[in-house]
Amino acid sequence: MTGLAEEEGRMAEVQTEVFGNRQRFRIYWFMLSKKEPVGVREIQRGLGISSPSVVSHHLDRLKGAGIVSVDDYGKYTLESKVEVGVMQAFTKVGSFMLPRFAFYAYLFLFGGNANVYATVFGSAGTLFSWYETYRVWSRKPF
Repeated sequence: MTGLAEEEGRMAEVQTEVFGNRQRFRIYWFMLSKKEPVGVREIQRGLGISSPSVVSHHLDRLKGAGIVSVDDYGKYTLESKVEVGVMQAFTKVGSFMLPRFAFYAYLFLFGGNANVYATVFGSAGTLFSWYETYRVWSRKPF
């Protein structure tokens, strides 16, 4: 039982570290879209942040939470994916983060409708899934 409590405590800490600060969440999101390690200046330029020291501060906080690691060349890599809060509604496809409902909408739309009832329910499922996709997408941090 203590293992479960420890894991819940860690998830609460991770949620606070990543989602407790908008800049930190933007940096995390930026790193998710990259396939290779990134440097402080690359993040600064990519997100239009005023100073590399601001980026470095947020990366140090993420490193302290065990979310990122730094190599000998000063490049940062994501060590763990955060699956809490709004991130539960997204999935990574290549370098894109897409709402999960987009896949459901696709399945409903092209699922091979055989009769009128299947068409009606498939269409309703597609409309619902696209609506939920829009709602989740609008909750992105930027």
